[in-house]
Amino acid sequence: MAQSDIGLIGLGTMGAMLSLNIAENGFPISVFNRTTARTTEFKDNAGALSDKVTACDTLEDLVASIKSPRAIILMVPAGDPVDEQIAALRPLLDDDDMIIDAGNANFRDTERRAAEAKEQGVPFLGIGVSGGEEGARFGPSIMGGGPKDAWDRVAHILTAISAKYEGVACATWMGEGGAGHFVKAVHNGIEYADMQMIAETYGIMRDGQGMSAAECGAVFDAWNDGVLASYLVEISGKVSAATDEGQAPMLDVIMDKAGQKGTGRWTVIEAQHLGAPVPVIEAAVAARNLSALKDERLTGEVAFGAAPVTLPEGALVDDDLEHALIVGKIMCYAQGFALLNAASAEFGWDLPMPEIARVWREGCIIRSSMLNDMADALTEGPNANLMFAPYFSDLIRDNEPALRKTVTTAIGHGLQAPALAAGLAYFDAMRTGRSTANMIQAQRDFFGAHGFERVDKDGKGFHGPWGGQL
Repeated sequence: MAQSDIGLIGLGTMGAMLSLNIAENGFPISVFNRTTARTTEFKDNAGALSDKVTACDTLEDLVASIKSPRAIILMVPAGDPVDEQIAALRPLLDDDDMIIDAGNANFRDTERRAAEAKEQGVPFLGIGVSGGEEGARFGPSIMGGGPKDAWDRVAHILTAISAKYEGVACATWMGEGGAGHFVKAVHNGIEYADMQMIAETYGIMRDGQGMSAAECGAVFDAWNDGVLASYLVEISGKVSAATDEGQAPMLDVIMDKAGQKGTGRWTVIEAQHLGAPVPVIEAAVAARNLSALKDERLTGEVAFGAAPVTLPEGALVDDDLEHALIVGKIMCYAQGFALLNAASAEFGWDLPMPEIARVWREGCIIRSSMLNDMADALTEGPNANLMFAPYFSDLIRDNEPALRKTVTTAIGHGLQAPALAAGLAYFDAMRTGRSTANMIQAQRDFFGAHGFERVDKDGKGFHGPWGGQL
């Protein structure tokens, strides 16, 4: 007899943790994994939650064990494996049974799958889940996408298992189709940028100021008590303080090649498609790509010598770096939310901007004390750039000199700060009423007769007197 409230396919780390979370919140769950031994092992190790877990050897068994109308979560690798799993599962389901892709899907794949499901008359959700292994087990941030009535069918489960911020569930519906996965991609882009800027401040402390890993950790710990209080600053303090078995600082034995799964790259690609500038995120993605070029970087060091990185005494102090990071973080989030606004308009999603900030307040990797103020600012002006909200404008005015000092000092001494520098460049661009793009328009008109607008006349398609000058 069917007894489970929901099913889940894919018992990798995230799928296993999410399954335990669902069971612990009182929802009997059926699970299936391509490798049967993994399914059996999962149930055997579920401990007190084992009686709420039904381990299934086949997809047919999985479907039969779930109460109708069914809902089944897919936690399989993004891309073709999702399509293959849907193709295998869909023929076994009734028309009102729902498939939920909770993996790190490209939102364009989710848009396609949602369109196919709509054509077939069957429900489909694509949900972004953030928080890593710990979040999946004890409460992630959840960003839902798909038909609102489909979300409402499972919202009681998804909100129950989500992280809570002062009792408020960090899970909500974002919009139709791939909206949830797009919001998750932008979350990951912000995550890339935030991590890169923190790494840049660490590099300035380590290489420019000669600080040990433990000393850097103490600085991060202090920052976590102020405006920068966030999960990423908190764990930066912890990883800086950690030691290897041989008692060397853990950071000193980790290879300087950063991995990535592609979600940050997707954010940058979509930003380019939408004409929404995200230079801090772009710089962070580029920095990860450069980090992979270890052999070439070593060749460069031999060819040109290591940069003269040691800073003069007192060139920068801890407060300078903290204040620089505050502004960089604001620029990063401002760009992310501007991208969300651009996507919302392009795809007709009507993304709930304040709710996105609230969903990110707990459970996800970019959770930060700033998000409360961002939610307030977006409530007042959901379509406005965050940097112009009064609270953040004041922070920028107070701390921008430190960002400029940090970036110019770093550049002057060969220290890498590409994301912080991109944040400063964005700030300067956004406060320049008359840019130099008039030169670009003149060049385009000269070689391609593309036309331009004039400051003294209405209309478009004006041309310069280039014809006789060729």
